[in-house]
Amino acid sequence: MSELVRVTRVGKSFTLHNQGGVCLPVLGGVSFSVAAGECLVLHGPSGAGKSTLLRLLYGNYKCSEGMIEIHHQGRWVDIASADPRDVLDVRRQTLSYVSQFLRVIPRVSALDIVKEPLVTRGMAADLASKRAADMLARLNIPERLWSLAPATFSGGEQQRVNIARSFISVTPVMLLDEPTASLDAQNRDVVVSLIEEARKAGSALIGIFHDEHVRERASTRRMDIQSFTVAEAA
Repeated sequence: MSELVRVTRVGKSFTLHNQGGVCLPVLGGVSFSVAAGECLVLHGPSGAGKSTLLRLLYGNYKCSEGMIEIHHQGRWVDIASADPRDVLDVRRQTLSYVSQFLRVIPRVSALDIVKEPLVTRGMAADLASKRAADMLARLNIPERLWSLAPATFSGGEQQRVNIARSFISVTPVMLLDEPTASLDAQNRDVVVSLIEEARKAGSALIGIFHDEHVRERASTRRMDIQSFTVAEAA
């Protein structure tokens, strides 16, 4: 299997400017790689730094030290040191972040939100709509809601719309931040199936899951984040 993610000696500290510039070290010496077809699950208690690591991988947080390399368009890009324009290009084509939260867009229908990644990649609008409808149905979103903006949906419905959008066009590298949190058993099973399909299609996935059953089914291997924890995160 070919590697798609390489993390080398990554560390992260936060400076608390409103508390006299106190430096709070969180992670140190994080090193691992993930290959195509793998799902690496980050394991550890709340506060151990799992979500911090995902945000470092996506470039939302800047590393204090180390390298985070993503294989992008035939070359390696170090997210830790890359120009912001290069990071955005990696996100557009190679790297996605899947969470339980939907950024609600006013007056845009659920169907249009879900199909947008396909249209952006050049798919005809009618075919993209058909794929989006299939995905919404698979995640048990009632058809009467497809033409409505999700702002008025329940939290669980918004969560499933977000998952539908995230998995309708899988990327080579996917970061999963508790996407099954608060879902019922039926919809958790659907998400696990989507993860398995992405993995079999060659994506490399790195995820956090609060549910042990989901962790067991989704993971090909686990990494204990506590072994890299410098201090408990606030």
